[in-house]
Amino acid sequence: MSGVVYMAYLLAAVFFILSLKGLSSHETSKAGNTYGMAGMAIAILATIADPSVTSYWILVPAVAIGGYIGMQRAKAVEMTEMPQLVALLHSFVGLAAILISWGGYIDPGMGHQTGAALTIHLVEIYLGIFIGAVTFTGSLVAWGKLNGNISGKPLTLPFRHGLNAIAIVLCLLMLSYFVNNPHTGLSTFFLLVMTVIALAIGLHLVAAIGGADMPVVVSMLNSYSGWAAAATGFMLGNDLLIVVGALVGSSGAILSYIMCKGMNRSFISVIMGGFGTDGSSGGGESEIEGEAVPITSQEVASELDQAKSVIIVPGFGMAVAHAQQAVKELTDRLRSNGCEVRFGIHPVAGRLPGHMNVLLAEANVPYDIVLEMDEINDDFAKTDVVLVIGANDTVNPDAMEKPDSPIAGMPVLRVWEARTVIVLKRSLASGYAGVENPLFFRENTRMLFGDAKDSLQQVLKDL
Repeated sequence: MSGVVYMAYLLAAVFFILSLKGLSSHETSKAGNTYGMAGMAIAILATIADPSVTSYWILVPAVAIGGYIGMQRAKAVEMTEMPQLVALLHSFVGLAAILISWGGYIDPGMGHQTGAALTIHLVEIYLGIFIGAVTFTGSLVAWGKLNGNISGKPLTLPFRHGLNAIAIVLCLLMLSYFVNNPHTGLSTFFLLVMTVIALAIGLHLVAAIGGADMPVVVSMLNSYSGWAAAATGFMLGNDLLIVVGALVGSSGAILSYIMCKGMNRSFISVIMGGFGTDGSSGGGESEIEGEAVPITSQEVASELDQAKSVIIVPGFGMAVAHAQQAVKELTDRLRSNGCEVRFGIHPVAGRLPGHMNVLLAEANVPYDIVLEMDEINDDFAKTDVVLVIGANDTVNPDAMEKPDSPIAGMPVLRVWEARTVIVLKRSLASGYAGVENPLFFRENTRMLFGDAKDSLQQVLKDL
């Protein structure tokens, strides 16, 4: 590889690091995106310019077609569909790792390697296929759950943890034979069997995880895709792919940890699954004391007109209703009247890490009034009105008050401590975790039923 290509790879790696740094805050997120795009453009051009690349008649059309499809899909995707798109893109990384690793195994040039170099190369191939296969099928299942094609209810097979353990032990045993007996008929067969087992592990792992854990699953698959890319980079001897894979893998793992902490759950407990349902069960008053009290848009406008402090808590319902612009208009109206308006964001609000932050940024809501749960939780008791827009599990008091609740121990936004809580929701249906929310039936809670966007626009008119 020429020195120019090496320097281009180094520059691209620096841009990727700057991209991650930029994406760590609202104010620098646009610059982070720009750095990421610049780094990827440099990486692609440098790879195409590598002297070892000769099949331009395949490469150039593939890049052009792939780039066009990606651009069109990115333009067309709704923000509510972004989690599904991210999960689907992770599956592409996994599939690429499988195909590249199998290609590396079939490559006639591998026969020239001997000793430790051959052993390391075989391990890289094996791990690339294994991680890629788990990422591929796991991401497809996550996409199906997020898109509604597959039920969000966890698949709990008998002896399911034992099945996973047996599958992993078999893969390790086949790895031992594969490394010590390269390019025999049986080693190739074992590699094929391992590929099938890894595909099944990916399916089973994510299928066993409930809908409420989907934000963690998305970040977890992000990490898997990074490690799959890193393993592929080692196999190809591509330093940039190793660096990028390590950055994506480690950042995804850190994000998964942050998400798990936000739900008071360990990473292992998420992988083991069994938390959450399909979220289709309807809400009801049969097991909860009190009665849900509806409120009109005129009454909401009156409450807001008299309020000195308002906290808005958005959830996935805001994304579904495309209500972020109406939220921004309401925020501007209230602030112009001298009301203090802030936003409380739960770490797992929506279906994707940072989902609500992206929606609010899209509507140009000022960054300085968008606060994380830990920053704002103590302020609810001093707040006049809290507007809960489409959030459910993240504002459920049972997490703190009911030890036997499925979400017991999960940190939540303590909205019920405010003087008045107004919940904008289509119905009393439970959230993605399938758990009833007693917040709806509290004395200081009022329910504004209907589409969040329509409801907010009517409130604005009444104001």
